[in-house]
Formats: sequence, C-alpha cells, structure tokens
Amino acid sequence: MMIVPTKAFFTKGIGFHKNELQSYELALRDARIETQNIVSVSSIFPPECQIIGLEEGLRLLKPGQITFCVMAKLSANEYGRMIGASVGIAFPADRRHYGYISEYHAFGKEEIEVGDFAEDLASTMLATTLGVEFDPDKDYDERREIYLMSGKVVEALSFPCVAMGRKGGYVTVISCAVFIE
Repeated sequence: MMIVPTKAFFTKGIGFHKNELQSYELALRDARIETQNIVSVSSIFPPECQIIGLEEGLRLLKPGQITFCVMAKLSANEYGRMIGASVGIAFPADRRHYGYISEYHAFGKEEIEVGDFAEDLASTMLATTLGVEFDPDKDYDERREIYLMSGKVVEALSFPCVAMGRKGGYVTVISCAVFIE
C-alpha cells in the first residue's frame, strides 16, 4: 500500500496544565487536531500536494482517523521560560518535485526567530537537493536571495508558535503540517 498525500494544511497550538501529557493534549485541542491518531512522519512535502486552509482541512478529517503529520513540539515547566516550535516548508519551482518540511524547537527565541530558522532549515535542505550552490556560512537572508534567484526554490513559509511558562505547570507548543488523502 502506497500513501502519497494530495493535500496538506498547517496548524499550531499551545497548552498549559500541571501535567506535561495533559498540556500536550491541550495544545492538540488548541490546534484542533485532538481527535486524530497522530503519526509523525519525516520531512518530505509530496510532489503536487495542494496546500489547503485549516477549516477545509479539518472538515476532511474524521475522529479516530490515523493522520500523518510533521510536528515540531516543545514542553517546559519553568516559570517565565519562553519556548517555541515551528514547521518550515520550502517549495520547489517545479511542483512535480518534492519539497521539504523542517521541524524546529527552541528555548528563549522570539516567534520571528523560530519561524525564520525553520524556513532556513527547509530551504537549505531543498536547495542542496536541487544542486543550488551557496555559502553555508552566509546568513539566511543572503542565502534566501540565492535560493530564489536560482529559480529552483520559489517560496518558503513557517508556522511558529511561541509561549511563556507559567507557575505550577507545563506549557507545550506544537506546529504541524497535517497530511490528507
């Protein structure tokens, strides 16, 4: 049996609870995918896969369904501790080629930093696969211009989720690319 998703959507969520597992459950609820049996997969965005909106994607899911996704997740139980998670995605110019999805999580970084790093990871993985030459020591903004100018990598996105720890419990953040069909 070969499963190649034809659609995908993105979601993210935050959960707070005195127990870590329950904070994760609440993050899934916030992301609105708590009724799914989540199976984490690695980082290939299928060729010709269509990005759809959250609401449309949720309508296509059934409770109890085995649902494949790429998930970035992080939990902490420190008051005031900033945590973040993001998936990043890089699309090739030729949509008959696969793209890349990255998962990134970090402590103490702002939402823009978490998102940019996830985009950087995905873009770099795709660029190396497509043979785009670049200096890996340059910062992401400079490399992004090279990727785009190559005509092989056309777009990168991220879906960061950042939260601060509260007293007396755990915080969990998730960011997901959810596959359908």
